[in-house]
Amino acid sequence: MTNEEWGLVRNKLQKAVGQNNYTNWIEPLEFADLKNGVARFLVPTNFMGNWVDRNFGDKILNHMVGEGLKVSRLDFEVPRKPAQANPSSSQKADGAESAAPTAPATRTDQDDLPGAPLYDRFTFDNFVVGKPNELAHAAARRVAEGGPVTFNPLFLYGGVGLGKTHLMHAIAHELTSRNPELRVVYLSAEQFMYRFVQAIREKQMMDFKQLFRSVDVLMVDDVQFIAGKDSTQEEFFHTFNALVDQNKQIIISADRAPGEIKDMEDRIKSRLQCGLVVDLHPTDYELRLGVLQNKVNAYREQYNGLVIADGVLEFIAHRISTNVRVLEGALMRLFAFASLVGREVTMELAQDCLGDILRASDRKVTVEEIQRKVSDHYNIRLSDLIGPKRVRTIARPRQVAMYLAKHMTSRSLPEIGRRFGGRDHTTVMHGVKRIDELKVADDQIAEDLELLRRALEA
Repeated sequence: MTNEEWGLVRNKLQKAVGQNNYTNWIEPLEFADLKNGVARFLVPTNFMGNWVDRNFGDKILNHMVGEGLKVSRLDFEVPRKPAQANPSSSQKADGAESAAPTAPATRTDQDDLPGAPLYDRFTFDNFVVGKPNELAHAAARRVAEGGPVTFNPLFLYGGVGLGKTHLMHAIAHELTSRNPELRVVYLSAEQFMYRFVQAIREKQMMDFKQLFRSVDVLMVDDVQFIAGKDSTQEEFFHTFNALVDQNKQIIISADRAPGEIKDMEDRIKSRLQCGLVVDLHPTDYELRLGVLQNKVNAYREQYNGLVIADGVLEFIAHRISTNVRVLEGALMRLFAFASLVGREVTMELAQDCLGDILRASDRKVTVEEIQRKVSDHYNIRLSDLIGPKRVRTIARPRQVAMYLAKHMTSRSLPEIGRRFGGRDHTTVMHGVKRIDELKVADDQIAEDLELLRRALEA
C-alpha cells in the first residue's frame, strides 16, 4: 500500500467516523508499511494505538479491503526514541504535513503519557476573544503561564462549540512550549474511563494510579461523561485529591456548571467548585464576526484570489448564531463551493449555498417548547405550570417561563397569557418584571435562565 492509497482510505474514513473522530484518531496515524497482509501504522502513544484498534480497527480494515488492498490485520507501533534528540529534525517535524502529528509526538518523550492528541490549530493565537469568553480566556492564559498554582481546578463550562476544548489545547501547547519537561496530560473523560476499565481488566491498577498521579498537569474534557459511572467517579475523585495534595494543576471542562451535572457525586461536585469556575457564554454578533474574519485570513492561501463581497460576513454572523463550529463549517462550505464553481462569494451565493444551515438557524422557539423545558428543569408537572396553583414552587417557574416566552418568541403578552391557562396580560407583565429584578439579585435565577436559553436554542 502506498501513501496515496492510504490517503484515499483516510478520505473515506473521514466521512464514516465524523470529523471529530477523524481529527482525533485517524489523522495522526502514520502509515509505515504493508507486509504479509499486516498494515503497520506509527502512533504517538500505545494508548492511542489501543484505542484506535478497539474502536476503529474494523472500519479501517473494511475500507482498506474495499480499496482492493490485501490486508488481514492492523498493527500499531510507537516509534522508538532516537539515541539523541536532534533539534533540527524536531523543527522539521513541526512543519510536516498532518500525517505526522506534531503535538502528540512530543508526548512520546514523556514515558508514554496516556493523553489524547492535541490539535495544532487550537492555540491562543487562533482563539478569538470577545465579551462572552474574555474571562475564560484570561483564566486559561494565567494557568498557561505556569508557575505557582493560582486556582485549582480551573473549571470551564459552556455549550457545544463555544471554545472549551480550544482553550484546553491552547493551555497544553503553551505549557509544554514554556517547559518541555512538564508532564501534561490532556484527555476526555471517556478516555479516562477507558484507561480505568482497561487497567482493571488487565490487573494493572497500580500502574494506572501511578501513571495518572505522577503528572504535573491533568486536563479532563467533558467530565459530565463520568456522571453515573460509580467506579470511575471513585477513581477520579482519588486521582483529583492526590494531585491537589501535590499542588499539581487540574483543568476540567463540562457542558454545564458542576452543581448542574446530574448523577455526579456530591463530593466530586464540591471538589470541582473549590477552584475557579468560568462560564463560556453563547457567542454574540461581534465575536462571531471576529471568528469569521479570522478564518477568512487563514483561508487566503488555500483559496487564493477568491473575492468576498461586502456584507457577506456580516450577514452570516447575524444569521448563524448557534455556535462557532457551525459558523466555521458554513464558511468552509461557502469558500469551497465558490472555488469549485469559480464565482465570487456574494450574498446570493451565500443564501443558496447555506440554505439548510440558515433555515435551521431560523428555527422558531414556541411557547409550548418553553413550557416543557421549564417544567423538566424544575421537575414540576406541565399541568401545574399552566394551571391555577400559586404556591411559590410553581409560581416562580411559571414566571421564568413567561419571561422566556416574552424574550424568545414573537407572541404578544395577551397571547402568552392565554397559553398559561388564560391569564391576563398584566399577570404576564408582572411575571416578566419580577424575573428581570430577580436575575440581577439572585444568581440561581440568572443561571437557570442561561441554562434554559441554551437548551431552547440548541
